[in-house]
Amino acid sequence: MCNLYRMTASVDEIARMFDVAEGAGANIPPLDAIYPKTDAPIVRQNADGKRTLARITWGIPPPASIASTRPITNVRNLSSNFWKPMLADPARRCLVPLTSFCEWTGKPGSKRKVWFALKDRPLFAFAGIWRPTGEGDRFAFLTCAPNDTVGAVHPNAMPVILNAEDHGRWLSADYDEACALAQPYPDHSMAAPQDDDAAQGSLLE
Repeated sequence: MCNLYRMTASVDEIARMFDVAEGAGANIPPLDAIYPKTDAPIVRQNADGKRTLARITWGIPPPASIASTRPITNVRNLSSNFWKPMLADPARRCLVPLTSFCEWTGKPGSKRKVWFALKDRPLFAFAGIWRPTGEGDRFAFLTCAPNDTVGAVHPNAMPVILNAEDHGRWLSADYDEACALAQPYPDHSMAAPQDDDAAQGSLLE
């Protein structure tokens, strides 16, 4: 489960990479550590096809059937009755811009961060979904089986990273075509993982 990432690109860089409409979105500072419940940028597409930049909270409240109130940040079961209505509506899909993401490794009490990025794109996007709530708009992003690079650190899952040519498909395709994009990102396009110094435990434990 990915519960930490970075987005250090400028608003102008986001606008160019993701074809955001001119003037959409306020200035967003570099974000070196984005944790759940943090406000972070997303790109979503209006009914007229124009893309806009917004900054909303990471983590969608769980369904009432779940006892926990902890927000859900990663979405794996794309056919669940909770997620499917959002995924089936292109208006509820979004791009989640980032420059790198983290997985933790090591034993409790001596965990350290391992950061992952792409070779050819310093700025890229996760496949995200969002929904309005009583406390404002919230988002999460999809996960899938890991590639070998991420799986060596976190064998259970990795975020769904979109190819640049698939941004439009994710924001506008039907349910089946959109969900087909939930695939492990090719290992040959991943940069070498960057291992942080040992951390004294994780905020996510």
